[in-house]
Amino acid sequence: MKNIKFILTGLLLAFTAVSCSEDFLEYEPEGVLSSENVKTADNAESLVIAAYASIANDDMIGPLTNMWVYGSVRSDDSYKGGGGRGDVGEVDRYEQYYLTVPDQGELMAPRTWTNYYKAISRANFALSVINDIPEEEYQIKTIRQAELRFLRAHSHFMLKRIFKKIPYITEELSQEEIAETSNDIPNQELWNKIADDFKFAYDNLPQAQDEVGRADKSAAAAYLAKVKLYQAYEQNETHQVVNINQAMLEEVIKYADEVTGSLEPDYGNNFLVEYENGPESIWAAQFSIDDGTRVGRVSFVTGLNSPHGTGLYGCCGFHLASQNMVNAFQTNNEGLPLLDTFNNSDILNDVQEDGTVEVNSGLSVDPRLDHTVGIPGRPFKYRNTVNSEGDMIYNFTWARDPGVYGFFGNMKEQQAPDCSCYVKEGPFVGTSRNVIFIRYADVLLFKAEALIQLDRYEEALPLINEIRERAAASSTRPVEAGASDIYNVELYDSFPSKEFAWKALKFERRLEFGMEGPRFFDLVRWGEAAETLNAYLDEEKTKRDFLANAVFTAGRDEYYPIPQREIDFTGGLYVQNPGY
Repeated sequence: MKNIKFILTGLLLAFTAVSCSEDFLEYEPEGVLSSENVKTADNAESLVIAAYASIANDDMIGPLTNMWVYGSVRSDDSYKGGGGRGDVGEVDRYEQYYLTVPDQGELMAPRTWTNYYKAISRANFALSVINDIPEEEYQIKTIRQAELRFLRAHSHFMLKRIFKKIPYITEELSQEEIAETSNDIPNQELWNKIADDFKFAYDNLPQAQDEVGRADKSAAAAYLAKVKLYQAYEQNETHQVVNINQAMLEEVIKYADEVTGSLEPDYGNNFLVEYENGPESIWAAQFSIDDGTRVGRVSFVTGLNSPHGTGLYGCCGFHLASQNMVNAFQTNNEGLPLLDTFNNSDILNDVQEDGTVEVNSGLSVDPRLDHTVGIPGRPFKYRNTVNSEGDMIYNFTWARDPGVYGFFGNMKEQQAPDCSCYVKEGPFVGTSRNVIFIRYADVLLFKAEALIQLDRYEEALPLINEIRERAAASSTRPVEAGASDIYNVELYDSFPSKEFAWKALKFERRLEFGMEGPRFFDLVRWGEAAETLNAYLDEEKTKRDFLANAVFTAGRDEYYPIPQREIDFTGGLYVQNPGY
C-alpha cells in the first residue's frame, strides 16, 4: 500500500466520495459520483452492499474474518507453522509474545487496523447518505440504517478485542471532530458505544431477512449477548479482571434467549461449504465463486494454511495444532474430558515408518478431534481419496517443517481439493466457504457461562450437555472415511459445584471452537491468559524448541500495541497500551 500511514485520513472518508483502490487515500465506494447526486434509494442500496463487502475485505496478511493469527496461534491451540520461524516472522513474534517494538511493519496487526477502519468508513459513508434520504423515498431506510450500525459495531468490536484502546468513529463526526477523537476512552464507555449500535440494530431489524447474509434481529441479539459477556468482566488499566458485573450477565441471558437457531446435527456440517448458512450459522461473512470475476469473491484469509507436502493442495503449512490442543480431546472411561490431567501424557505422536501415527493403546477421544486436527494415518476432510486418485489420508510428509512445528494439521478451514468452492491462485488456496462469526453453539455457551457466574450452574448443565450430545453424534463421517473408532463422549450427570461447572464450561468452549480463533480472547476475557499460557509454554517448550524463550507478560500481552504510525500521525493523540 502507498501512503499507508495516513489511516486517520481514511477515517475522514466517511464524509468523502472516493474510489476503491489499494491506496486508502483514494478509497471510494464504487459507483459514487458526487455528494449532490448520490442520495437516492438505488445508490443507497449499493452503498449498503459495499459496506457488507468491506467486513470481508481481508487477506492473508491483514485478516478480518478468520482469527487464526490473533486468537489461535497466540493461544495454546496452535503453532504458527510454515517454513521455520523466519517465514512470516511477524507472526512468530506474536507467538513468542515479543511485541515490545510497537510498529511491526505493514503486515498483520497494523494492516488489520487499516482494513477494519476501511470497513467502518464504508458503513459511515453509507449512513451519512441514507440519513438524508426522506423515508417516503426509501421505505426500508430504518432497516438499512440498522444493518449499517450493526456492521460498524462489528468492526469496532473486533478491533477492541485485538487492540483494546481504539477510537470509535461515527457518521455524525465532522472531519475536524474525527481528527480530535482519541482512542483513550474508558473501557466500559467504549463497550457501551459498541452495544448502543447493536441495540439500535436489535430494535429495528426484522426477525429474519429474505436475502442471505444480511444481519437480522437474531444476529443482533447474539452479538449483544457476546458484547455484554465481554463487558461483564471489568478490567483495570493493566487488563486484569477486577470485577464480574452481575447485571451484565443477566443481559447476556436475556439476549441469548432471543436468538433463533439450532445446532447442526453433525458438527462437521459447520465446516463444509454445502451446509453454509444453515441453522447454526447466526451470522457469517459471505463469499462466492464463478461470479464473473477472475477468481471469484473467495476468501484467501487462510491461504497460507493448506497442507504443504501433497500435490492435492498448495502451500504453505501454517496454523498447525499444538500437542496441547490434541491432548485436550482425550476422554476418560466415562466419556468426559480430563479437565485437570489432559496434558499429563501426549497422544497420537508416535510416528511409524510409513509416516502414520500409532494410536495409543486404550485411547478414547472426543470426535471433534477428527473435525479439528489433521493427524497422520487418519482421513483428511472426511475423505480417503479424491476421485479415486489422490490419497487423502493425512501423512507425516504433509507437514512442512515437522522438526520445528510437529506434524498436526488444521482441518476446519480446509475444503476437499475437488470442491467446487475451491480455487488456487499461484500456490495459495482460496475458497468460497463462509467464515462464521457467531454460531448457535456460541450462544448456548454464552448463556451457560453467564449462568455459572451467577451461581446458577445447575441451569447451565443442559446447555453444555446439548453441545456434548451433538459431539457424540458427529462420529459417522470420520469412521466411514476410514478412521478407527476411538470415540467416547458422554454427558455430565451433574455439576457438583460452581468450580467444577466453571472448569467444564471453559473446557467445552475450547473443544467446541478449537482452532477457530476465540481461544486467546476467551482467556483474556476471563483474566486467565498469563496463568494459562505460561503454564502451557512451560510444558510445550520441552517438546518444541522454538518456544524456548517465549513468555507471556501480564499487563501487556493481553492486547496488541497501537500501531506506532497511528500515534505519530495523530501527534500523540492516540495513547499506547501499557508495556509497549
